[in-house]
Amino acid sequence: MLPFIDLAAQQSRLRDRIDAAIGEVLDGGAYILGPAVGQFEQELAAFCGAGHAVSCANGTDALLLALMALEVKAGDAVFVPSFTFAATAEIVPCLGAVPYFVDIDPTTFNMDPESLKRCIEKAARDGMPLKAIIPVDLFGLPADMNAIESIARENGMAIVCDTAQGFGGRYHGRIAGAMGDLATTSFFPAKPLGCYGDGGALTTSDDKLADRLRSLRNHGAGSDKYDNIHIGMNSRLDSIQAAILSVKLSVFEEEIEKRQEIAARYAERLAETVTVPTVPDGLTSTWAQYTVRLPDGADRPGVQASLRDAGVPTAIYYPIPLHQQTAYRHWPHDPAGMVATDEAAQSVLALPMHPYLEAADQDRIADALKGALAA
Repeated sequence: MLPFIDLAAQQSRLRDRIDAAIGEVLDGGAYILGPAVGQFEQELAAFCGAGHAVSCANGTDALLLALMALEVKAGDAVFVPSFTFAATAEIVPCLGAVPYFVDIDPTTFNMDPESLKRCIEKAARDGMPLKAIIPVDLFGLPADMNAIESIARENGMAIVCDTAQGFGGRYHGRIAGAMGDLATTSFFPAKPLGCYGDGGALTTSDDKLADRLRSLRNHGAGSDKYDNIHIGMNSRLDSIQAAILSVKLSVFEEEIEKRQEIAARYAERLAETVTVPTVPDGLTSTWAQYTVRLPDGADRPGVQASLRDAGVPTAIYYPIPLHQQTAYRHWPHDPAGMVATDEAAQSVLALPMHPYLEAADQDRIADALKGALAA
């Protein structure tokens, strides 16, 4: 069976440097918020062009910390896409706020600005304070930030960019991680920039938000750690993971470029078989996943079974949209319906994608998919 994401190939390339970086942390003995964390935060901010990077324990905490820093409170309306992982939405009711589920653009899979406008109008009719928008860079492609920023300004809302899949992507000269009031990311091992455990970060160019985040992630501590100035939480990136991430960040740009080559090869081999992903002009995806749409009427479970028999793993991101899931179905969504989201959930299929995927293996994957659809 081919690997869906080949972490072993990357580790083989970087193992000596990673071992040395971990050794430095062990020798220094500063395991929590040590020098390795500060160094990585500086490198991460510099990579995307943000003023500050504040690391934390995981990507979900990053989202929660972002809303805490923006002082989202009970009864506020926060707008999120339904076609994403639950982490994007679950932090909203954790603060007593209300998630409004937005439909997606059927081409990019990202938040549809027109659906966002309808959801905002609904929330206003519902008498809800309009607080924040959380666009997701799904599958690695930056969301339509020009349109979303305009809508946010018109309605006095903050933007929290969920770049867990798209950190490092390009949007008309800007880098994902340096857009919105805040951006969050995840270092879950399967992410394009992942560690060997759990980790996350927030980036911002707002000095006050950065200071607040550093306090909030560390129990709300002030200059005196026993004088807590905020109600915070314990969400700190450990020094070993930060050291690993510094090594991985040093080759991240090269890996993003390799992902472009792999995505282009997929498109060449599959464009006449399935609907391949579209990247609008001026944008660059990090290709966290390579997700195609199967033809109308295709037997997706059968296609997956055939590919599995051929040694090709696949995945479905996401088979049940959030607005249909048990814990979320009572929350409001686009009054015009969630047509594009529902259709995508029924037709998408993700193929193996990582920077070390060989052309011969892509040929094998493409041939297996064509054979499965022709059966």
